[in-house]
Amino acid sequence: MPVLSTVGGSGRSTVAGLLACALSAMGSTVVLDTGPRLSSPWPAWSSEPGTGLLSLPPDRPLTRGQVHAAASRFPAPDGGSWQVLTDHQEWSHPPLPLPSDPAAWYQLSAIGGWQAVIADTVHPVAHDVLTARWADSTGLTARWCHLPFSVPVLCAASTGSGVLALQTAVKAASAEGLPLHRMVVALAAVGEGRSPASVKAAATMLEPRVRAVVQVPYDPRIRAHGIRDTSRLKSRSLEAGRQLARAVVSSAEAAWGDPLPAAAVPRTRAAAQARVHDTARIASKKVPA
Repeated sequence: MPVLSTVGGSGRSTVAGLLACALSAMGSTVVLDTGPRLSSPWPAWSSEPGTGLLSLPPDRPLTRGQVHAAASRFPAPDGGSWQVLTDHQEWSHPPLPLPSDPAAWYQLSAIGGWQAVIADTVHPVAHDVLTARWADSTGLTARWCHLPFSVPVLCAASTGSGVLALQTAVKAASAEGLPLHRMVVALAAVGEGRSPASVKAAATMLEPRVRAVVQVPYDPRIRAHGIRDTSRLKSRSLEAGRQLARAVVSSAEAAWGDPLPAAAVPRTRAAAQARVHDTARIASKKVPA
């Protein structure tokens, strides 16, 4: 589940956390923090940090135990837990070069063996789709959407400007043939009170085009402390997470069946290199006339 946003301040990390909290009741769940350390809220939200992404060198074989040890643990209200892979280095340490390719994150989560994987992405969707269109290339949004069993979650602030940016992103995604029929839209409230009429109208217009539109209410606890302790969140926030989870699962089952088939297992680097060497060896042999 790539959690995408149109612009900053769209409630993307909040939505990722609420979704993870709800999905953890269905199976093992992890959030992939793809953002740079000093711009990400996840290191500060982690009360039980793991060894962090720095402990997972990309050029060495990894075990499931190593990947799980690197992940932070977040308790869920039902007594369970979910995990987050993020960078826990001090602010003064050199930046950790994180992979931009979604396939690399997919491979990492496959080693970890989680059943539900949520990617907290940082790129602006509409800009990425438009740039890829004019460069005649495949953008990050499309690559996240094309991963096995991917259900995109598109976030926007529940404001007039937020839904305007959302509508632009949906138009761009539609023009590129991205899977709107699998997409779940999350409208995150930025304050108490009712949503503006423009937000309600936009939600009504979007509902026939996407899988579901879910309203995420304002929670002062999240504004003050983030997703650090989900047991103290308002019940309506947790219910929004459950609505998101139900929408995501429903989208996946409608697209691929119930129960879902086994996810594709990425080929390891060693296997890929062995295949290349075998191909080169066979090609070098002389073929009789």
